Amino acid sequence: MKKIKKLIFLIIFVVSLVALVYSSIKIINWYKNNKKNIKIEEKINKYITVDNKSDEYKIDFDKIKKQNKDAVAYLKVNNTSVDYVVVQGKDNEYYLHHNFNKEYNVAGWIFADYRNKLDGTDKNVVVYGHNMLYGTMFGGLKKVLNKKWYSDEKNLEITFITEKEDVKYKVFSVYTIEPEEYYITTSFGTTKEFKEFINVIKSRSINKFDEKVDVDDSILTLSTCSDNGKERIVLHAFKIKNKDE
Repeated sequence: MKKIKKLIFLIIFVVSLVALVYSSIKIINWYKNNKKNIKIEEKINKYITVDNKSDEYKIDFDKIKKQNKDAVAYLKVNNTSVDYVVVQGKDNEYYLHHNFNKEYNVAGWIFADYRNKLDGTDKNVVVYGHNMLYGTMFGGLKKVLNKKWYSDEKNLEITFITEKEDVKYKVFSVYTIEPEEYYITTSFGTTKEFKEFINVIKSRSINKFDEKVDVDDSILTLSTCSDNGKERIVLHAFKIKNKDE
């Protein structure tokens, strides 16, 4: 009986040790990958300037695209760490595990849904990113669920700039939900479908924003995993103005 107990203890010890080593290696890899992405971000930021008085951004897409032709937009969410150039791949898998330099990286990069045109005609532009431990990528997006964040009007204006448009969006819904395809729908067959879509995503919000969003509007959707990985953190905003308007 004692031998059996010792054997069971040994098995538990070995399994625990292997799990600890695996977790340690994973955390080290996350740290190294995050560090590499921060350096890439610092290099890209040389081509992004902002006038703090007018809140006007200048994005040198020509120079940025020389580093990666997949660059399609710039995204900033106020009072979070979300402040990135957005890429777009041929699918929604590649940039989950590759960074801006197209190197394999567990942190991936911030990327737009491959189905979006990003020419100003999309009814729902969807942008994804990992919820990283160190607050990088969409790790800072969890802040949008905090009452302190969404109660501050300054935080509700999202900057999203493409080569076609210099746009501001206004937040009208934030929530968590189990993984699904519905909220990442990018195009709609009828006006009725889009109207129903707006009503559904508004009804899910943890806060009533009292914003009027209708079928003539265009939407920006940001999505990332929750800390437990079992749900998605979602933010929806509607287009409120172009720079030239």
